[in-house]
Amino acid sequence: METIAIIIQIIIALGIFNVWILRFSKTSEWRGGDATNMKEEFAVYGLPEWVMKVVGALKLLLAAGLIAGIWWPKFTPVAAYGIAILMLGAIAMHFKVKDPLKKSLPAFTLLVFSLLVALV
Repeated sequence: METIAIIIQIIIALGIFNVWILRFSKTSEWRGGDATNMKEEFAVYGLPEWVMKVVGALKLLLAAGLIAGIWWPKFTPVAAYGIAILMLGAIAMHFKVKDPLKKSLPAFTLLVFSLLVALV
């Protein structure tokens, strides 16, 4: 089970790095409302740019914590629970703007994966 948890940790971290570094300024079918990039998406949610920066920094830090947790397991639960909390917020924002459920799927998936990692 430990190997599966590590694989899931890597999947979560790579997913977050992908969204917040590689795809930050790119369009995605998963973005809230009609947003075409991350800045627009946070604006759709009615959140200021500083919130986007704080959320992005937290997600990247916690994703790095999941990677570090492979070698230092004490980081893993903190990082996994932190990501789970942020994913709950992401899901709430999609509901706030009445997005179709499909747009919440990545956040829901990372929420479930994060809870699995935290509880293993």
